[in-house]
Amino acid sequence: MVSERSLAVLHALVGDYVESNEPVGSKSIVERHSFGVSAATIRNDMALLEDEELIAAPHTSSGRVPTDKGYRLYVDTLSRFQPLSAGQRAAIERFLGESSDLDDAMARTVRLLAQLTNQVAVVQYPSLKRTAVRHIDLVAVGEARVLCVLILGTGVVEQQVAALPAVRVTEAWVHGLRERIAGAVIGSDLESAVQAVELLDRTVEDWAEPAEAELVRSVLAVVIGQLRANRSERIAIAGAANLSRGADFSGSLSTVLEAIEEQVTLLRLFGEMAQEGREVSASIGRENEPYGLESASIIASGYEDVSSTPSQLGVLGPVRMDYAGNMAAVRAVARYLNRTLGEG
Repeated sequence: MVSERSLAVLHALVGDYVESNEPVGSKSIVERHSFGVSAATIRNDMALLEDEELIAAPHTSSGRVPTDKGYRLYVDTLSRFQPLSAGQRAAIERFLGESSDLDDAMARTVRLLAQLTNQVAVVQYPSLKRTAVRHIDLVAVGEARVLCVLILGTGVVEQQVAALPAVRVTEAWVHGLRERIAGAVIGSDLESAVQAVELLDRTVEDWAEPAEAELVRSVLAVVIGQLRANRSERIAIAGAANLSRGADFSGSLSTVLEAIEEQVTLLRLFGEMAQEGREVSASIGRENEPYGLESASIIASGYEDVSSTPSQLGVLGPVRMDYAGNMAAVRAVARYLNRTLGEG
């Protein structure tokens, strides 16, 4: 059982170590913090923390550094996050508020978060599987081409041209096909929309003229591709260069980079962290071993807009990171992103 003062010593030690990247001794804690006790008393507290495996002595120094277990207790006992300044909050709101569409909002989010934290920033796109199809349109753009326009409830706009065999495409034919597809998908979520268009494709002989079946299938194939592309999970990443600004990862940097490249790894980890149900959660060091990220820590927070299930955004960095500041930044950006998507 860690006493209240020993816990305060742990918090002081973590803060000093994160700032200096040097092992911390009892003397420096006494000098830098107002505990009102002697260095000998602080040494006793540190000995108790070491017995609990919350701090450890590197073989090259008499000072102490936090262990993964120590960081976990530190994060779990943070009474408050380091608040962002009024200027930072205003900058976040202004920067995200200028987003032109969903892709721009995601790109701005990770750039902003990477800049605020000096870590790798990751944002998971809204879970589009339950996103509604708001509008679909077909436009003849030539005698043998039809532009397929898909608009989702999140504001995503997809445009793709269906190239048809050398035939004359009339406005009436395009309008009739558009009405057929729109009637099957508008208002449906992406999962249902894909199934509905696939059904139209399978039964095309039942409702289209035999001579037009091949043309209809060419258009349906494009629409199905658009729907499927937006149904998949996507993430945006920024700040990978921050990983090289320090020796915290040392030989494990390549492993961390591979995990970032393998987006499915981060999506699985985000999914597990989301189950904790906290506004801001942290996964520290060896807790990430199943994902090959035992030398890293991840901080994440959920966000959602009205047409999606919760998705995650967060930062990835070394175990030695500013947890209080980074958790505050992640929480603030998640809140502003929520607001931006809600207004979009």
